[in-house]
Amino acid sequence: MQQAETTADFGGRQDTARAIGPLLEPFEDIRRIAVLRGGGLGDLMFALPAIAALKHRYPDAAITLLGMPAHAALLTGRPGPVSEVLELPVSPGVRPGEADTDAVDQFFSAVRGSFDLAVQLHGGGRNSNPFLLRLGARHTIGTRTHDAVGLERTIPYVYYQHEVSRALEVVGLAGAVPVDLEPRLQLGPDDAGRARALMPPGPVITLHPGATDPRRRWPASSFAEVAVRAAADGCEVLVVGDATDVPAAEDIVRLALGRAPAASIRSLAGQLELGELLGVLAGSDVMVGNDSGPRHLAQALGTPTVGVFWIGNLINAGPAGRTLHRAHFSWATRCETCGADLRQVGWTAERCEHDDSLVASIQPDAVHADVADLRATSLLLRGR
Repeated sequence: MQQAETTADFGGRQDTARAIGPLLEPFEDIRRIAVLRGGGLGDLMFALPAIAALKHRYPDAAITLLGMPAHAALLTGRPGPVSEVLELPVSPGVRPGEADTDAVDQFFSAVRGSFDLAVQLHGGGRNSNPFLLRLGARHTIGTRTHDAVGLERTIPYVYYQHEVSRALEVVGLAGAVPVDLEPRLQLGPDDAGRARALMPPGPVITLHPGATDPRRRWPASSFAEVAVRAAADGCEVLVVGDATDVPAAEDIVRLALGRAPAASIRSLAGQLELGELLGVLAGSDVMVGNDSGPRHLAQALGTPTVGVFWIGNLINAGPAGRTLHRAHFSWATRCETCGADLRQVGWTAERCEHDDSLVASIQPDAVHADVADLRATSLLLRGR
């Protein structure tokens, strides 16, 4: 693999100064690009700056995201660099579920040979690299662990790296330099209108208590304390989430309503369609959440956020700036119940059976202080 000369000038700029990792020569005659990125909405947010960089490097190319149904629901009809989303079939290490060999074969029969460049942004490549190679693209780039099959150009997959930086380092292999360092998401034409009826008239603080990994969840009592204090500041508090978050949301409301006016705190968990959720997040003064999809969506929409993180997740997924985004994190490195080393993470690491919260030690008063500070910042930015 030959690295481009450090003085290489793409489009009249010294782009190597802006690249993350090696910046290689761009490929020629790229008309269709496939980007492999499964996972949740947060995972997609991490990939958006890299996809924007690819679009900037190859402006005439159509970019197809090989992703999840939620990705299609989010991106279809909204402005952005992705031309279309193809739903991934269930396949080990690429999309979880009961494997269907026939569905996988049909998927590749439909798309094989359609792409000039295929980009793997989905983990270390043990499963995703063989999957990507079946596309039959002329060029392939991505990440690679030591035991994964190689692509035409790769970078090493090392778990502890911010996911946005990792993806930007990958697309540098195709000559693409960053145009965004954080994900950016625009509302669709109907999103704000659909959410308007759900939004109270005053300042709004939105809470999201969910996370895929239960160890990343802040206790409901801590969220409730923030809700009570925000209500005392004159804010309306909305609790959001999907159907799995309803019990936690109800606990937050129950714990808070004994100390705050009933009208000031309510739950919308399990009630919102995606467009409505986006509108609520965009219309909020501040969003407080665990390391999960809604917090990443709020950040991409430009809403100030206060995030609750375990230290390992902060390294990989925390916000870069602190003017609009604050991060509170736990330094826990061992399971309190069995002493298992929590730093050993990734697909090959053993995980203990305990789901105790790793972030319970984070104090509500510190979180609320940042909510109040960011609310003042939000007022200035919105000209109120």
